[in-house]
Amino acid sequence: MIALALVVGVAGGFSAVFFRSLIEMFRDLFFVQGSESLSFMGEYYVLLVPAAGGLLVGVLVYFFAREARGAGVPEVMEAVALRGGRIRPRVAVVKSLASSICIGSGGSLGREGPIVQIGSALGSTLGQALKLSDQRVRNLVACGAAAGIGATFNTPIAGVIFALEVILGGLVVEGFFSVVIASVTATAIGQAVLGDMPAFVVPHYELVSWWELLLYVGLGILCGVAAATFIRLLQFSERNFDKIACPEWVKPAIGGFAIGVVGLFVPQVFGVGYDTVTDALWGNLPVTVMALLVVVKLVATALTAGSGGSGGVFAPSLFVGAMLGGFFGGVANEWWPEITAPSGAYALVAMGALFAAAARAPISSMIILFEMTHDYKIIVPLMCATVVATLVAELLAPESIYTVKLKRRGVDLSRQKDFRMLRGITAGEAMKPVARLSTVSPEMPIENMARLFKETFHHGFAVVTDAGEFYGIITLKDMENALQTKEMTGKRVRHVCKTGVVTAYPDETLEDVLQCFGALDVGRIPVVERKNSKKLVGMLRWSDIVRSHSQVMLDLEYEPGTILVTCDIDEGDRAVGKSLRELDLPPDCVVNSIQRGKHLVVPRGSSMVEAGDKLVILASEGKEEEMCEHLYGPSENDAE
Repeated sequence: MIALALVVGVAGGFSAVFFRSLIEMFRDLFFVQGSESLSFMGEYYVLLVPAAGGLLVGVLVYFFAREARGAGVPEVMEAVALRGGRIRPRVAVVKSLASSICIGSGGSLGREGPIVQIGSALGSTLGQALKLSDQRVRNLVACGAAAGIGATFNTPIAGVIFALEVILGGLVVEGFFSVVIASVTATAIGQAVLGDMPAFVVPHYELVSWWELLLYVGLGILCGVAAATFIRLLQFSERNFDKIACPEWVKPAIGGFAIGVVGLFVPQVFGVGYDTVTDALWGNLPVTVMALLVVVKLVATALTAGSGGSGGVFAPSLFVGAMLGGFFGGVANEWWPEITAPSGAYALVAMGALFAAAARAPISSMIILFEMTHDYKIIVPLMCATVVATLVAELLAPESIYTVKLKRRGVDLSRQKDFRMLRGITAGEAMKPVARLSTVSPEMPIENMARLFKETFHHGFAVVTDAGEFYGIITLKDMENALQTKEMTGKRVRHVCKTGVVTAYPDETLEDVLQCFGALDVGRIPVVERKNSKKLVGMLRWSDIVRSHSQVMLDLEYEPGTILVTCDIDEGDRAVGKSLRELDLPPDCVVNSIQRGKHLVVPRGSSMVEAGDKLVILASEGKEEEMCEHLYGPSENDAE
């Protein structure tokens, strides 16, 4: 993995350099050569430039790789959560072209999202080519994301934190070293080619008075509101562009023309806009201009992203934050000049606070702003405003600027984490066994069945023949429907119960069974033997799943210092061909489940480990290395 991380880091570094060159090339093509070719239009040529770029983007995205639409980060998050990190190789090529054209032609988006997706696609392609496990492919995806961020913005630490916090969904130790190696490698390449300069050169700032922290709290509240507005504006734009009755690949051109109209009057909204951000940091913009740019940039970004443009939302977040902070700081400096820093200090803090609130990535935001400016003096106000802004944004807009797009597609990443916890529990472990079930015969008279429902207050019964074979299920709803009919004399349970119902097997995971509950809208699923579908072994209800999930949460909560580790077993590993008892794992390591293909093996001492198995192990922190020696060391045959 270290060697592969180096490869991904090199590929990500050169990709970031190449991507920046592409943006410059297309900016020159559209705005320099374009202005010469369209000189007869005068300044109105800018109406056609973003529209032409949007048309090219639409054709590229909608005919070659739909995943290249938008920011790119949500697509990577979805791939990591749902597809084991697998991204189509063509995405790297299409995203490079589409985003560079979009940004180069004036689209109001940034470089961060595209380079994350490009780097992640490179890492995923390498992992797929080598037929690595899902866990290792996801790790290479994170390596690619870190490499892209590190090389593009000259921020190696922020690249690592962003990959862990946003892409993998948490600051996990697993894979940390490979992500660091990829980010450092890519950043070194970026520095060698582009130079070791911060993204923004800022004047010296410091906290003038501790009373000033109250103003930064107010700025944090304002940034939280602005971030929530940004998220909802993007939602509004996407919904309304979806309603336009025209081919999908034409919509980016419509959005591009709208950008041209806006840019005709306010040209600062074109592209990334870092020059304007620098002006705000140095206090070179009037307060009224910065207030105007907050609104106009939000609208321009919503038009570009909502219509299907390709680019990231990091740069627009920094732009809006800089203008909002500059405006706030300018007003505060005018009212309380003795205790406030120049407006540029507030612009700098608001850049980090607004992105943190929009992306729900406060740690990444604080570190990336520090690395992009090399100014540590501002870190205390930045931390204060960032935390406040994130809390306010969470209250006003539950989803982040990345996850809101996935939520519209029906993908809830927070629920995916809960589902993954259910992989270690089987239906056989969670079900109510048949010995504790009340069953009825298919020949029971319907009047007796109605009386039984009334006496027991149960909502359903399993129907089992006198020979002990599973026949079906009768529910209270079935009973109520039957009682509404007039001809009930002589009716028996077999006349009204459901037969041919969907069943589960004892070795299936609750994650798999839960999909049946959602798809069929049922309250209970019979559990039968895999080899004999007529043999009922238990009943699984919603309450059983909730109880099992709660028990897992409680077990994890009251076992401090424990971690859940997934170990992939490959051919040649020491564990292959041994029983769990023979592995002699450390006392603080317990095998929770064995995932074998599509089936889950309930672990026992006699369970044999095979190549390709995934062992889910609950272990004490610090025992990972000792545990790996028992699993991954050379087999005894190899040692001999």
